[in-house]
This record gives sequence, C-alpha cells and structure tokens, in this order.
Amino acid sequence: MTNVKDEKFLENLNTIQNNLRRQIKLQNSFKLEDLKLVAGVDIAYWSDDGVNYGVCCIEIFDYHKKEIVDKAEYAGVVDFPYIPGYLSFREMPLILEAVKLLQSDPDIYMFDGNGYLHSRNMGIATQASFELNKPTIGIAKTYMKIDDVDFDMPENTAGAFTDIIVSNEVYGRALRTRTDVKPVFVSCGNWIDIDTAVKITMHLVEKDSRLPITTRYADLATHEARRKYKQQI
Repeated sequence: MTNVKDEKFLENLNTIQNNLRRQIKLQNSFKLEDLKLVAGVDIAYWSDDGVNYGVCCIEIFDYHKKEIVDKAEYAGVVDFPYIPGYLSFREMPLILEAVKLLQSDPDIYMFDGNGYLHSRNMGIATQASFELNKPTIGIAKTYMKIDDVDFDMPENTAGAFTDIIVSNEVYGRALRTRTDVKPVFVSCGNWIDIDTAVKITMHLVEKDSRLPITTRYADLATHEARRKYKQQI
C-alpha cells in the first residue's frame, strides 16, 4: 500500500493535476441541440478481510426521451489509497474499465461528484474528461468547502441557484432543482460552460428526486451492485 504521507507521492499527484488544470476549457465544445446520449457515473466501495473493492456503474440515457438506452458496471480491487482531494486517482481505473463495457458512445458524462468545484479544479468530472475525451459535468450531493468559502442558499424555487465564488472566480453553483429540497452542487467538468451544465441538469430532473436521472440511477445501481458483489466474495 502506498504511504499517503510520502511527500514525493503527493507532489507527483499535484503535478499531474496542475498540468491538467492548465488545459481545462469552460466553454462548450458541442451544440446543445445536438445532444443525444448522456451518461451518469457513480462508484461505491466496500472492504472485506482488509481488501478494498469498488464498483462503477454507468447509466446512459436518451437526452430527449429520458429513457435508459445502455448501461455497464465493473467491479474490482481498489489499490489506490483514500486521500481527500485526490479521489479521482482512486476512481479512474474503475471508470475506464466500465466505459469499455458500453455498447454506445455518450456525448457527455455526468458524475456523482465535483468537477471544477475542487481545490485544484480537478474533481472526478474534470480529471475524467481528459481520459474520456468528452464534455463532463459534476453533480455533488453535498458541499465541500474550498478555502473556507461557504455557499449561499438559493431561493426555494425550482431552478434557483447561487454562484460559488472562490478567489473571484465561479467554481460552481448551488442549484435548487425542485422546491422544498436541498440544493445540489453543479460544476463544469470540462468543455462545457456553467450555464449549459445547469440547463442539462435541470432538463434531467424529474418529480421524484432532486438529482438528475443520470446520476440518480447510477447511484441506485452502485448500491445494488455492491450488495450483489459483497455476497459473492
């Protein structure tokens, strides 16, 4: 197991993320009217006899019909340690293996997690974009402070939002997807702007959840898959 206190190890991770950071483009690389397939991605973990495991589930939806057209899951041993702020390195191997099992090619990926809303602007949605070569969006259920910056609660109306501003830059938005529910935290991954990220998110929210159907169904799938694989071990 890697020693997470190894300064050279962490320095190498920082170097990788900072190099990628310079390549982020918060601009649309696509036309919204051309969007057809949108993928939701989530990961669940568990341990057994000192061994760490993870499963990645991907659910692909027809953007207009809001119907599932493809899905994939991959489970395996997780060797990379849990280090806050560097979770992308732990999650990427599972994601890439799950992507290989897809029959379709999504136009955009939505992740249960952050993107630009990260201390180095390198949450899983952003870091994964470089591996997938696709536009990405981060949808987080909870807020993790950056530089001790909190968020302002949006008004209690569907579609209301407040910008999360760190060092005079918009890192993401606290978005109220429905009335009387907690906000979600939307951030660009890469090759998309924040307005479009919010539009896509709102389009995919239905009446029974505050989450877009993409990451909601991926989340549900990971819980079911984890139960299945834990019984098999």
